[in-house]
Amino acid sequence: MLPPEVIQQLAAELAEADRTHGVIPRITARHPEAAVEDSYAIQAVWRDQQVAAGRTLVGRKIGLTSKAMQQATGITEPDYGVMFDDTVYESGADIPADHFSNVRIEVELAFVLSAPLEGPDLTLDDALAAIDYAVPALEVLNSHIELEGRTIVDTISDNAAYGAMVLGTTRRRPDEIDLRWVPGVLSRNGEIEETGVAAGVLGHPATGVAWLANKLHLHGARLEAGEIILAGSFTRPMWVSRGDEVRCDYGPMGVIECRFV
Repeated sequence: MLPPEVIQQLAAELAEADRTHGVIPRITARHPEAAVEDSYAIQAVWRDQQVAAGRTLVGRKIGLTSKAMQQATGITEPDYGVMFDDTVYESGADIPADHFSNVRIEVELAFVLSAPLEGPDLTLDDALAAIDYAVPALEVLNSHIELEGRTIVDTISDNAAYGAMVLGTTRRRPDEIDLRWVPGVLSRNGEIEETGVAAGVLGHPATGVAWLANKLHLHGARLEAGEIILAGSFTRPMWVSRGDEVRCDYGPMGVIECRFV
C-alpha cells in the first residue's frame, strides 16, 4: 500500500482538479508501485471528503464491463465509483460543458434497487430480485488524469472517470423485458456514431450489479435500497464538445436527448 500521506495528497490533487476542471499527471507514472487497493483507498478518501462537504451519494457506477470498453481503454477488468445527486440530469437537459475536464458519452442501462444487496457469492438472479426497475442512461465520462497511458489504478483513483449521468423516463421491471436485447443507437448532431446491445455488458447488464455487491462486500459495504446503479457501457465512448446535441435511441426503452452548452 502507498503511505497514508501519499493517498491523502493524491485525493487532494484529484479534488482540486475536479474543482478547477483540470487534469493531473498519471498517478502510475509517479507511483509505479501503486496497486488497485491503493486506487480504491484514494477514491474512498475523496468520496468521504465530498460527503463531509455536503454532497449526497445516490448510487454507484460500474465501468469497463464490456469488450468494447475494455478494448477502447486497454483495461481488462471492471471498476466502480460513486455518484452524487448533483451529477444527475434528466433527458432534455442542457449540460454545461465547462463543468468537465473532457467529455465522452457512453450508452448504458441504470438500475434502481428495491432492496439492499450484500455479498458475497451473489448471482445474476439475486441481483434481478433486488432491482425495482431499469431505466436507460447516458454516462458522461470525465477524466481528471491525463488519458495517455492510464491504467486501471489511475482510472479507479479518479472515481472511475465518472462525470455525470442523464436518465431517461422509461422504466421497466426486469421481468417486463429481456434486458439483454435493449439496443442503443447513439448520435451526435444527427449522425449515428455508435451502436450496441445491452448483452454486451457481461452477457446481461444486471450481472454487474451482482459483481459490484460482491466487490463491496470485500470492503465491508453493501448496496442499499433506492441506490442507482449505472451498469456499464455497451458502446465505445463518444467524444463531445460544447454545442453538440446528443441523442440515443433505446428502442422499447425510449430516447434520451441532451445538449452540451
